[in-house]
Amino acid sequence: MTDVVDCDYTVEGSGPPLFLIHGIGAARDTWRFVTPVLSEHFTVVSYDLRGHGTSPLPDGEFGLDELVNDLERVRERAGFEQAHFAGHSLGGMIGPAYALKYPDRVLSLGVLSTAAFRTDDDSAKVWGVVRAMEDKGIGQVLDTLVERWYTDAFIEAHPDIVQRRLKQVVGMDADVFMNVFRIYAGTEMQPWLHEVTAPSLVLTGEFDGGCNPRLNSLIAEALPSSELVILPGYKHSLLLEAGEDVAQHMIRFVSAL
Repeated sequence: MTDVVDCDYTVEGSGPPLFLIHGIGAARDTWRFVTPVLSEHFTVVSYDLRGHGTSPLPDGEFGLDELVNDLERVRERAGFEQAHFAGHSLGGMIGPAYALKYPDRVLSLGVLSTAAFRTDDDSAKVWGVVRAMEDKGIGQVLDTLVERWYTDAFIEAHPDIVQRRLKQVVGMDADVFMNVFRIYAGTEMQPWLHEVTAPSLVLTGEFDGGCNPRLNSLIAEALPSSELVILPGYKHSLLLEAGEDVAQHMIRFVSAL
């Protein structure tokens, strides 16, 4: 197991530092519709998780703790003592876990389209996706994921963005993809989320299946200082489908602190 990987990162803009943490099978380019807006207000640091994008492949399996270690290494290398942090999906688990371990580093959290307080049925559904990919192959299950990620109107209007996202998943190391999907499926923040004291913006889409408003309401209730935002009409892939809306909510939230 590789405890720390030096992940590739990009720094853009000026202002208070803001670290962006992407989700499963994505890369820092998934923030490309969010970053231009944020970089007018923040020094935005976006990075590729280990085994994603242009970051090095890990040596063997890894867990959430290792992903937290990688983020701390990015912070050290970028040279910021304290910063704002925001993560989407799996990134929305890495961010709070980082804040739990390094509370003095975190000025605020963006917890975007993630899951906690899953019922047994919720857990069975997400593990069912894992088992389907293990049995049939990742490519065979992607069509069902696309329907969970994007609205029908977006799929019809932006097939190029959808296809680029699919190629990103299919083109990456399958073992790493399955590794991070298992972390996402197996992580339950409920036991410790109340210990995360950073002011937190909890945001998801109205029709996000696996990271729905029900779960995000419970996340917001558990966090001692939080605001809940539900974006009407959207599913899971908010960064690509509603990037400017997400950015404006983040700017508004941090500006009010």
